[in-house]
Amino acid sequence: FRSREKNWFLVTATDNEGTNTLTAAWGALGNVWEKKTATIYIRPQRHTKKFIDNAGEFTLTFFDGYLKEMGYLGSTSGKDVPDKIEKSGLHLTTIDGRPTFEEGKLVLVCKTLYKDALKPENFIEREFAEETYPEKDYSVMYIAEIVDAYLIEK
Repeated sequence: FRSREKNWFLVTATDNEGTNTLTAAWGALGNVWEKKTATIYIRPQRHTKKFIDNAGEFTLTFFDGYLKEMGYLGSTSGKDVPDKIEKSGLHLTTIDGRPTFEEGKLVLVCKTLYKDALKPENFIEREFAEETYPEKDYSVMYIAEIVDAYLIEK
């Protein structure tokens, strides 16, 4: 758990308009519906959400380090800075046609199975929802099947 809190990951998707990525720290790996799954949470205003929705799949790339680069990717919108990936200093590549980064260590290829927006009335601890979502921009939860996994060797 601690390693994921300190070592963020990138959620990346490609659609017919290009590729976009965002930095994430919220998520889980496990088993749902007898499938190996990843669950991620993305706020609706994030530009990458559109790419994930259009593509129906995405990658999760995990790194050793690169917090400065991921900080930039998490705070800069691809809508405002279309070449944010290039400006980050990380190097976009593909594995079996799916987007990832040369600097990554582990890549999970995920196919969306289910998505739903978190609803304020479903939070048991209302204060938590108010603290986490002061703008009422509740995340969309994606449950995705992990269809491939790659270790990147250097």
